Amino acid sequence: MPLLYRKQGHTGILTLSRPEARNCWGPDYAEGLIRRLDEAADDDEVRAVVLTGDEAGGAFSAGANLADPNTHNTRSAEAFIKRVGRARNFPSNVMSDFPKPVIAAVNGYAIGIGCIITFCCDLIVASERAEWRLPQVALGILPNYGGATRLARIVGKGLAMRVAMGFPLKADEAYRIGLAQWLVPHESVMDQALAVADHIAGLPPLAVRMVKESMNRGQDIPNIADASLVDAYRFMVLEMSEDKSEAHEAWRERRKPKFRGR
Repeated sequence: MPLLYRKQGHTGILTLSRPEARNCWGPDYAEGLIRRLDEAADDDEVRAVVLTGDEAGGAFSAGANLADPNTHNTRSAEAFIKRVGRARNFPSNVMSDFPKPVIAAVNGYAIGIGCIITFCCDLIVASERAEWRLPQVALGILPNYGGATRLARIVGKGLAMRVAMGFPLKADEAYRIGLAQWLVPHESVMDQALAVADHIAGLPPLAVRMVKESMNRGQDIPNIADASLVDAYRFMVLEMSEDKSEAHEAWRERRKPKFRGR
């Protein structure tokens, strides 16, 4: 299976691993994401997930496998309608809907769908060698899975349009414009991503879930008043959690809290 999964402490680590083809994308990645993220969602020991590319591939992911004649080739309306009707299989939705934080450790070129999938993660740690590219327009198609729109939500329309037109985005600029939240030497990218995951693992799990849901769903609510109202319900539910009581008591008693995700 070219999508590798292992656990390290409270972190699930997903690795895009097709090193002979620079970790290029295939249907097996989407299938693997569904299976592995379902597994991680049900595993209370996993508090966050790190997504990276196999270092042996020399890239995070080189995107779609253009050597395959079936890539970017819809042969009939019937085939398209059946495929698009299974929207849960879209890797973008699988990643965005995952209830726990996902940290992308971008350790090289992120191209095409390999680029878009990083926009679906919650946090990005960039190696100094990282580079984002959307070459789809030059291939006569466009960035799928809402790729350009997702990027526009993060960095604004103009910069997203520039990337969608095929201009590369280097690591230092990705950090400067807020796409990446950390920029580190190449050899430190996984250490930093795991440190971020460890920090998240030390937080109350239910509150972490709710803040991710608030961020993702809130962007689709047309006005801040309604978004605030929905957050009030999330806040109220969290007020009834055991972890909220433990956090407040630990603060008053000046000790480290012990969270159980309840």
